[in-house]
Order: sequence, then C-alpha cells, then structure tokens
Amino acid sequence: MKSEQHRHFAALARAVAERADRQAFTELFDHFAPRIKSYLQGLSLEGGQAEEVTQEVMVVLWHKAALFDPAKSSLGTWLFRVARNRRIDLVRRDKSGLLDPEDPIFRPEEADPADQMMDAEQRDGRVREALRDLPAEQLELVRKAFYLGLSHSQIAEETGLPLGTVKSRIRLAFARLRKALDQDDMVDTDF
Repeated sequence: MKSEQHRHFAALARAVAERADRQAFTELFDHFAPRIKSYLQGLSLEGGQAEEVTQEVMVVLWHKAALFDPAKSSLGTWLFRVARNRRIDLVRRDKSGLLDPEDPIFRPEEADPADQMMDAEQRDGRVREALRDLPAEQLELVRKAFYLGLSHSQIAEETGLPLGTVKSRIRLAFARLRKALDQDDMVDTDF
C-alpha cells in the first residue's frame, strides 16, 4: 500500500514538474501541508511560523518539483527534509531567541537612595562653583581636557601653548579645585 502511495505521489510530483499541473499540486498540497505544519509545530515552531514555513515548502514543491528524485527517497521524505532545512534557516536568522529577557542588563538600574542623590547634587554644585572661581586660562584647559576629552598634546597643539604650560595650568587648576572642595567639606562637617 505504501509503495503504491509513494508511486502515486511521485507521479503527481512529475506532473507538477513537467506540466505545472495544478490539480496534481492541489492533491499534494492537501495531503502534505497539514502533516508538514504539524511536524514543524512538533519542532517548537508556533502556529504562524509553522504555517509560513509550510507555505515555503509547498512553493519549493511547485517551483522545484523537477529536483525530486523518486529513486533516492519518497516525496514525503524530500518535503520533510526541505521543511527541516527551512526551520533551521529560520532559527539561524532569528536573533531574538539569543536574548534572555531575564538577563540583568535588561533590568533598569535601581535608583540611588535619596540621601546619595542629594549628596551628589550638592557635590556637583560645589564643583561648578569651584570651577567658576578658576582663572579663565585654567578653566579653558580643564574644559578641553575633561569635557572635550583632548589629550595634553592636543590641547597644546590647538592653543599654541607649550606642553609644559598646559600641564602646569591643569595641575594648578586641580590644586585650586581640591582646596576649594576640601574647604567646603570642612564647612559641611562643622554643622
């Protein structure tokens, strides 16, 4: 019985390949499409994906039926191999499955406690105030080094100042900032 069915399906595939026989294709589609979809769902494809891959497999049958060789396998074996390969291709293309939604990187960071946020805001305010008290030439070099990310050599080249002057002005600026911030810390602890 099975070999008779295999021969029948092979004859229908040959009719599709040779004459684009729609009736033969419809019979093959009606027989194999539900089985292929079920097979794909068993391989953990959800309904929509399984339906889509099944359609692709049947399109392969319509366009490439001439590639089917009944001497090598049954039509069912050939179609299920195409389905398996299409599923593998789908999994390879689907990068979303590589992401674990429970990965800590996808969780928002916890907010700092209110007292730490207030301390940080106060510290930022003190730094801004201390920066305003710097001489203009030191402030400009600090801005270029730390806000623009320029190296000391790049600053020297851009400003035309000798490298030693750039380094000494930045060092002086830090000394002034440190002194101003240390004084603020002493004032804060006096309360």
